[in-house]
Formats: sequence, C-alpha cells, structure tokens
Amino acid sequence: MTAARNPPTRQVAESALAWLSAHRNEFALGDDALAAGGHVNGSWKPLGELAQVCASIHRHTAPSDALRERASDLLSFAWRQTGEGELFLALQRAEPFATYPLEVYAAFVSAGLRHPGYEAAAATVARTRGWRLTEQYPTRRLGMLNAERRAGISRPERTEELLPRTWLGGMPEPWTFERDSGYALTHVVFHLTDWGRTARDVPHDLASYLAHWLPAWLDTCMDALMWDLGCELLAVAASVPRSAHPATVRDAWRRIAAAQDSSGALPENGGEGEDGGAAARDFVHCYHSTLMAGFAAVLTAATAGEERPDD
Repeated sequence: MTAARNPPTRQVAESALAWLSAHRNEFALGDDALAAGGHVNGSWKPLGELAQVCASIHRHTAPSDALRERASDLLSFAWRQTGEGELFLALQRAEPFATYPLEVYAAFVSAGLRHPGYEAAAATVARTRGWRLTEQYPTRRLGMLNAERRAGISRPERTEELLPRTWLGGMPEPWTFERDSGYALTHVVFHLTDWGRTARDVPHDLASYLAHWLPAWLDTCMDALMWDLGCELLAVAASVPRSAHPATVRDAWRRIAAAQDSSGALPENGGEGEDGGAAARDFVHCYHSTLMAGFAAVLTAATAGEERPDD
C-alpha cells in the first residue's frame, strides 16, 4: 500500500490498538475495586478511559475495519470487568454520592452497554440536593452533565451556564496556555462534542478561537515532546467545525508516529523513538497517551474522509 493510502494516522491507530490489546490485562480491575478508599485512579479510571476510547473508535470506523473489531474486543473485555454493570450497582450502594462510577458507566452507555438496575439507583440519588450540590470544577461538571444525559438523568443545570466558567469558555489570552489549562480545554471540547460525535455543539465563537490558536498550542506541545497532551489537542482539532492549520496537524502526526515505539506504545512525554531519550515506557506512563493516540488518529482519519463508517 502506498504512503498516500496508508497515512500516519492509520499506522498510529493500528499500532496503538495492538499495544492496548497486548496489555489489556493491565486494565483489569483488582480485588480492591470495591474497597473503601481504593485507588480509583489506578483501577476504575484507566478502565473507563479504555471503554470511552474504544467506544469512540467503534463509532468512527467502518463495520469491516479491523480497528473496529479490535476496539469491540477491548470494549467487551472492559464490560466483563464490571460484571456487565453489576459492580456499578455495588459501588453506588457503597458510595452513593461518589460521581466517578457514573462517569465510568457513561463510557459504556455510549457504546450501548447498560445496566437498568444501576441506572435506576443512580437516578434516585441524582434527585437529591446533596447530589446536585456536589462541588466540582466547571470542566468536571460539564463531564458529569454529559454522563447524566447518557444515563437518562436530567437536571436543571445547563451546559451554557457552566461553559463561561471554564478556561476555554472564557477565551483567555492565548499566551496563558500551559499544561493544566491545555488538559482542561481538551476535555471541555470532548464533553461539548460527546467525544467527537457532535462538532456542531461547539459554539461559533469558541470554534473560531480554537481555529486561530490551536496550531500554536499544538506546535508548542510537539516541541516540548508532550505527546499525551499533543494527541488530545489533535483530537480537538478533528472535533471542531473549523480545523487547525493542516500543515501543523500533518507535522504533529509525523512526530507522534516517530515517538511511538515498535510495540505501539506512546510515552506521555519524552524522547522520540526507542533511541530518542529516557521517556518512561511502563504501563502507567504509556497507557493514557497510547489511548489518546488511537482515539485522535481514528477521529482525524474519519474527519478527513479516510475512513467512512457505514452506520
């Protein structure tokens, strides 16, 4: 196959999914998944991220595509880890006002995997003032609203009320961009677009702001070897109605492909290629950036018309 018909995005996506498949057991929930005070960021969070990315890849690839088949296999694995939803109900009973179970569950709902018992229990708690008044940063709150919508829970709070309170929604001076604000802005876009599904839901002024400044921020991340955040910005570029400068995007994908090693792993930060530096390549320092590489690559290809899903 020629380079023109096999662009870097396809290579990156295939390699990323191969690595994720080879390491899927490291996403498995341990015996402490239901323990009080358990390490959520090392158990439920990676599993939920795997589910969300695989659901998105499934949505943006054709039925005959091997990427969809591999994503579906990983998604089924992740769902089995939750006891096909039973563990969410157990979590809800143990920690009724914890929000992370619903956030993780919503990733599965986006792929059509549901547990009616958990949804009924979560809806009961969501009607309380205690749930509605949970204090969260605006970006996290946007994510919760999206999770609630997916699970059929509605509340008076609206996205348009929260958006101006986020870093991106305030359209700050572009030179104030840094790592934390970068991750905040990418997740605002993910929540607004339901992870690349509805680009039209990005307000016109924000789309224009991103089109103008995203190339500079992306270039900055590439120069700093910040591959994880760089992939999230590439996903944003593919999610908004007005894309970033094409030459900047192409160069970023070239550098992402160079940073990805032969196993398909992409480190969060660090030297390009296997001999390019001391970038950490263990599971903890690779899984999220590798997930984001696969997600952004598939979304970029779908937006560019390289892949044409039939559904």
